[in-house]
Amino acid sequence: MSSSPGRSIEVDLLRGVALIVITIDHISVSVLAHAMLHNYAYCDAAEVFVFLGGYASAAGYTSIAARRGEGAARRRFARRAWEIYRAYLLTAALMIACGAIVAALPIASPLVGESGWPMFAHRPAQALIDIATLRQQPFLSAVLPMYPLFALSISFAIPLARRTPVASFTLSLTMWLAAPWLAGCLPGVAEWPFNPFAWQLLFMLGLLCRLYPVPVRMQTSTAGHLLTGAAVAVALAFAFVKVCIDTHPSPGFMKQNLASVRVVSFLALAWLCAQAARAGWLRTAAERLPAVVAVGRQGLVCFVGGTLVSIVADTVVRLLHAQANGLARLTSDIAAVAALLLLARLAQAYQRVGAAAPRMAARSVRVTSSVPPAPARRDR
Repeated sequence: MSSSPGRSIEVDLLRGVALIVITIDHISVSVLAHAMLHNYAYCDAAEVFVFLGGYASAAGYTSIAARRGEGAARRRFARRAWEIYRAYLLTAALMIACGAIVAALPIASPLVGESGWPMFAHRPAQALIDIATLRQQPFLSAVLPMYPLFALSISFAIPLARRTPVASFTLSLTMWLAAPWLAGCLPGVAEWPFNPFAWQLLFMLGLLCRLYPVPVRMQTSTAGHLLTGAAVAVALAFAFVKVCIDTHPSPGFMKQNLASVRVVSFLALAWLCAQAARAGWLRTAAERLPAVVAVGRQGLVCFVGGTLVSIVADTVVRLLHAQANGLARLTSDIAAVAALLLLARLAQAYQRVGAAAPRMAARSVRVTSSVPPAPARRDR
């Protein structure tokens, strides 16, 4: 169900929740992070966000194409790719700046080494070139480089998926299987933390789910109930394993190349979310949590801002030497979430003002043009 053509309030809610979770997960001293998805499943908010990115991209492309044509849709997504690339550069700059500031503080923080500041301080010109060409991706900016590639691929991915969805999925699946070997084609002195050849699978699944939604009749059929039961069983089994057996963090390559266990874990949860949406629970939650929906609608702004918020929250706790103080850590979590909600509200207000300005200018032009000219004065 959509709140506007091409827009789903349920998707915006889930995107908002994912962004809040990502911000909390990036606070290394967080208390709330222990309650986040990655502690109970083999996937995390990154899978949710990429899948919903594909879903929302398909919705946006088809909506623009229906109103203004395929050419307008292609141009819009080309601009979107450029917007995301600029957001990546801004995030990388923020990471380096934060690393420089934290390095000057009397605290020990892993951020200094991860931020890219040592590399930049040693060879600034080369660091700038490497960051601009995606050869180096400082800390939390590393998730963004795959998104411009996805945005650029939309122009041919959607037409292909409309004509031959099976072929599209097969191509995506093949690319995912070959992703560890295809990673060598990517620029960089080290492997990308998020291999786009692997993560495109979830983006494509989101795209296909928007173009070919599962019929309600199928979801409520015997097969649908069996799938729901299987999804519950998988989710509970993975939660048990994560809590009781496999308590150590998963190896980095599992996330980098989107391991199959992460895909299965995500698909089980995605099916259960689909059932919650069908029952109307997500819409009810979205209507009661407009601030979270706003975070989802301002996704790019809130992601970039969220990286800064999480670093500030983490640094303040370390600066106060309160890593062992649960209340202080919880307060920093709450402050980070509040800051993200405020950022979304400000971005939404700015967007409304920007959209209203051309309309007001056009209205003033119409009013001016409708006023009859004053009669010429005759000399007596």
